[in-house]
Amino acid sequence: MVTAVEPPAVSPGTGTGRRSRRGTGLMFLRNRKTVTGLIILAFFIVLAAIGDVIAPYDPSATSPVGLQPPSADHLLGTTSLGQDILSQILVGTRGVLVVAFLAGVLATVLSVLVGITAGYLGGTSDEVLSLVSNIFLVIPALPLIIIVTGLLPSAGGLTIALIIALTGWAWGSRVLRAQTLSLRRRDFVEAARANGESTWRIILFEILPNLTAVIASGFIGTVIFAMLSEITLAFIGVTSISDWNWGTILFWAQSNQALAMGAWWWFVPAGLCIAGVGTALTLINFGIDEFVNPRLRSTGQNAKVLRAKKIRARVGFTPVLRDTAATAEPSSGRESA
Repeated sequence: MVTAVEPPAVSPGTGTGRRSRRGTGLMFLRNRKTVTGLIILAFFIVLAAIGDVIAPYDPSATSPVGLQPPSADHLLGTTSLGQDILSQILVGTRGVLVVAFLAGVLATVLSVLVGITAGYLGGTSDEVLSLVSNIFLVIPALPLIIIVTGLLPSAGGLTIALIIALTGWAWGSRVLRAQTLSLRRRDFVEAARANGESTWRIILFEILPNLTAVIASGFIGTVIFAMLSEITLAFIGVTSISDWNWGTILFWAQSNQALAMGAWWWFVPAGLCIAGVGTALTLINFGIDEFVNPRLRSTGQNAKVLRAKKIRARVGFTPVLRDTAATAEPSSGRESA
C-alpha cells in the first residue's frame, strides 16, 4: 500500500474553509523564515531611524586613549583614535539601508516598466527595449560605479543609489519580460482584450498582479546587491570617507591594520551587521518562494508530519510513505507458489 502525505482537505463554504482562506492570506506571515527575516530587518530599520539619537558619543569624536577593547564605557570598544565604534555602527546603519532600499525601489521600477512593456507589446517595442536591457546587462556594474563615483568625489547617498539603480535593473527586466510573454496569451488576458479593456488596464489589473512574487523577489535581490555595492565602494575608499556607514568602518579598520593588531572589535561588529541584514533579506526571499510555489508551500506545511514519519522532504519530489509489510506479501506469495 502506498500512502501519499497530503494536506488535510477542507470543504468549501464551511467555517473551516473560510478560516483556511483567511489563513492562506496570512500564510506568508506565518512562515517561520519570513517572520524571522522580518524581525531582524525591523531591528535594523529601527536602528537606522533612531541610531543618531541613541548613539552614546559623536562617531567622529576622538579621545587621547585609543584602541580600547569593549568595556562598560565603550560597549564595542574604540578605534586607534579613540572613536566609539558602537556610535559609528548606529549612525552608519541609516546610510546603508537608505541607499540600499532607494536603489532597490528605483531599479525595480525600471525593470517593471521595461520588462512588462517589452513582453506585452512585442514587435518593434520589444526589440528596442530588449536591446537597451541587453546593453545594460553586459555592462560591468561595479567598475562603472567606481568610475562614476570617482569622477564625482562629493557624491552623496542619492547619487550612489541612482548609479546602482541604473546598473542593476537589466536582469530583473529580462525575467519580467519572459514571464509577461508567458502570460499575455493566457485565457484571462485574451478575455480582457476581447472585452475591450485598454492596454494599461490589462497590464495593471491582469498581468501585474500575477508578477507580484517575481517583482518582490527581484526587489529583495536588488536591495542586497545595492547594499553590498555601497559597502564595497566605501571599503575601497571610492566614496566619501567622512560619511559613516559599515563600509567606512571597515575601510578605517583595514587602513590601520586592525586585524594585524588583534583589534577584532573594530571590524567584527560591522561584519555581523552586514551578515544580519543579508540573512534577513534572504529569509524573506525564501518565504516569498514558498508562498508562490505550491510544491514548496505543501512541503513546508507538512514538515512536522514528514519528520514524524522520518521522511526527508526534497524539492521537486512528492513525499510518499511505503508500508513495507504490505509490499512484502506479494513477494512471499510468489515464493510459496
